Amino acid sequence: MKRSLISIVLASALLAGAPSLALAQVTAAPGTAPAAGTPSAMVLNNSTRILSTLEARRAEFSKNRAALSQFISTEFNQVFDRDYAARLVLGTHGRGASDADVAAFADALTGSLMQRYGSALLDFNTKLKVRIKSETPLRGGAIVKVSSEFLRQGGEPIPVDYLLRKNGAQWKVFDVMVEGVSFVQTFRNQFDTPLNQKSIAQVAKDLKAGKLQAQASGN
Repeated sequence: MKRSLISIVLASALLAGAPSLALAQVTAAPGTAPAAGTPSAMVLNNSTRILSTLEARRAEFSKNRAALSQFISTEFNQVFDRDYAARLVLGTHGRGASDADVAAFADALTGSLMQRYGSALLDFNTKLKVRIKSETPLRGGAIVKVSSEFLRQGGEPIPVDYLLRKNGAQWKVFDVMVEGVSFVQTFRNQFDTPLNQKSIAQVAKDLKAGKLQAQASGN
């Protein structure tokens, strides 16, 4: 279950990622509904679109993994702030790094994640319910935290939180926390040793070549 959640949120950026919702039901906190244009509304709208498409094209994607990869990549790029997230993952290793090196690392990290977890989208339980619990402005509103939870029959709710910031006129996700585990912190810890030993460009090359693999927590 954790593997599917991480892949959906990360893949759709809402890690392992935004819950795609066709047969799933989206609900807001009692007596509330996200206002249009807010980060909460973005999470819900993209979640609905992603899973609607996934459910409608499940048979196609099962036979054509290239089409699945293209779908995931398109959605991920649309709603995830990859370069900003990559700088956070790089941490101190990214100080003074060129935009080109950061972009190369972001591309390699995304590619590794999609290759490792993308197919788990096909196994996602679309009968889950997703509830938006709250939207909290941070740093004077520059960042917003959207708290949600996955509601399962016969199981405890699974908390999934999203951190978003404005990129131009659009809110974009840059970190996802599943059961309190941060995507950014997980990969910052994972790549600290390789980045101590090699340049950002070389670590990106190793990721692309499969010599290193991005491994989400719990797998």
